[in-house]
Amino acid sequence: MKKIYYLKSCDTCKRILKSIDDLNQFKLIDIKTNPITQDDLNLLYQQTKSFEKLFNKRAQLYKERDLKNKNLTEEDYKNLILEHYTFLARPIIWFNDVLFVGNAAKVVNEMLEKVNR
Repeated sequence: MKKIYYLKSCDTCKRILKSIDDLNQFKLIDIKTNPITQDDLNLLYQQTKSFEKLFNKRAQLYKERDLKNKNLTEEDYKNLILEHYTFLARPIIWFNDVLFVGNAAKVVNEMLEKVNR
């Protein structure tokens, strides 16, 4: 599978996408205009075994709702991601059998090394 879940208005996502040599090999999914479905989220979960890993703790709503001071369960993370697109970590790049979640330098470098071969 070759998919990228991203946010079109996110400068970090744009920068990362520009660094991929052959972007045409991926199905691009803008999570704002095409919110993630429960089925797709479950597929991502099968790869990570954690909804928390797929969750964006830097989202504005995370701060506004003071979620860092709540004891969230895996089910809570799942429901929040399904509720609003900003709770999904981004980008999520699914390249064949490997899932790269987020924009940490280490994750991006590993992804580029595999994708740009």
